[in-house]
Amino acid sequence: MEDDTRLTIHAGDIEIDMIGGQSEIEGRLTRIKEDGQWDLLLEQIKVAVAKSKISNNAVEGLSERGRIFRAMIENCNLDSKPDQVLASIHYLRSSEGIDDCPPRVIEKIFEDAGLERPGNLSLYLNRLRERGLLEIPANKGDKNRYAILSYEGRAHLESRSHS
Repeated sequence: MEDDTRLTIHAGDIEIDMIGGQSEIEGRLTRIKEDGQWDLLLEQIKVAVAKSKISNNAVEGLSERGRIFRAMIENCNLDSKPDQVLASIHYLRSSEGIDDCPPRVIEKIFEDAGLERPGNLSLYLNRLRERGLLEIPANKGDKNRYAILSYEGRAHLESRSHS
């Protein structure tokens, strides 16, 4: 009796997930190669590697903080400035442990990442609060610099990273 083997491959929109004995897995792989799905999978991997090289070249010269934040923005497909502002607060609070995020701190992380700064940051923060994506703890008054992501804000960022 063969031990169960598991093979999971996910590249782009192609996903292969198999469980079974080694000979069963090998047979399934042979069929996948014969029907051309394997070639599509390899092409997806080549595209991902090429994009990675482009992305890595684009961030040369950035600080470590800037590279990490930029990668977060790119990997989560955060194209809109409000989503990027939300992500900056999340990053500063969860990754760097910063409690007080005045506008200059948020603008600096955009600069460190080589991204265009948000124009009117107060407007972005107020709109994100109105949408329920940010909240300010009661003991901090009504100052945007103490804004934290609400449950809805975290869920929104999570949903953007899967789209």
